[in-house]
Amino acid sequence: MDVCLAIKQRLEELGLEQRDLAAAAEVTESYVSQLLTQKKLPPEPSRTDIYDKMGKLLKLPSGKLAKLAEHQRKEELKRNLGEPPKPLFKEVRELVLRKCTPAKEKQIRAIFEKQPFGELERLVTQKILDVVKKVAKDELESETWLQSVARLSGRSYEALRVSILEFLETDVFNVSAENCVSFLDPLVESWDIDLATFGMEIVLNRRLIPGYARKFEFVESEAARPEEEPGLKEFLRRQSVGGDATQEEIEFLKKLRFNGKRPTALYYYRELQNLRDPLHFRAPVTQTPQKKTPGRSQPKGSIAPMHKYLEADGIEKQLQVDGRKKAIQRWAGNTGNRGKKQKAKS
Repeated sequence: MDVCLAIKQRLEELGLEQRDLAAAAEVTESYVSQLLTQKKLPPEPSRTDIYDKMGKLLKLPSGKLAKLAEHQRKEELKRNLGEPPKPLFKEVRELVLRKCTPAKEKQIRAIFEKQPFGELERLVTQKILDVVKKVAKDELESETWLQSVARLSGRSYEALRVSILEFLETDVFNVSAENCVSFLDPLVESWDIDLATFGMEIVLNRRLIPGYARKFEFVESEAARPEEEPGLKEFLRRQSVGGDATQEEIEFLKKLRFNGKRPTALYYYRELQNLRDPLHFRAPVTQTPQKKTPGRSQPKGSIAPMHKYLEADGIEKQLQVDGRKKAIQRWAGNTGNRGKKQKAKS
């Protein structure tokens, strides 16, 4: 059963009329009529509040109308999947270009005309739509805001609510001249784009939108660096131990990440020594690969025997153990000497 049939049956069972349904949903009777005659696709449940309002009047379980509408929309989408996208209406393109900052309008217009409904035109139009749709959805329950926009566009409160519900369903492939008159024109003051990074700034009507500026960045950038570890700060303060670290080495230590653990200054000292120790890194192999001859062993020097690798690994492990012991001794000695000097000064 589709959502329209379910609504019709409940209206008949309860002896209600379409005007009662329109009043409960705070929309016009013509909008309800177009929904029930399937001249309009039922709106997306996450973008509207009419299903809850209608459900209360029709005494239906919570969420039932929304589920029926979602199913009906999916079936309609399957039928229309193969249709190619339609270009923007001429009025929509002209509005988008008119709202562009004067310094960029000529350049942007040339790109739009060279690539009709190309990547840049779709990107700009979709971002403007996203911003205005978010504002419309956030303010849908604000009667004061709706009344202000209604006066600005010369419409009734109910007619504006219908326009918003329809506007929330549109996208860059279906935006109409009606959407421009009702929302894009009154709510958007101007927009600008950096063609090098594709960062956009959209300025909204200051009288209707409190936070009127929106910025979007598309350029790749490094993630914000977390706060420096206390152990690293302590290590860098100890000039007798960490004072000889180069800027490159310090940057390496800063990039180390720990899953909930807090390393000490001694850890960073050991990490620095490990980084400097040539035994911890293998030299890159630059030998030219030699062809293997069936029935013969590999040429000398091509691949080291496994036991030699195992032996080398054992030596490296022992060297690491010895190196760590010496590092701890040096650390303890430096700390002790510094403590004696401080006592002597005092």
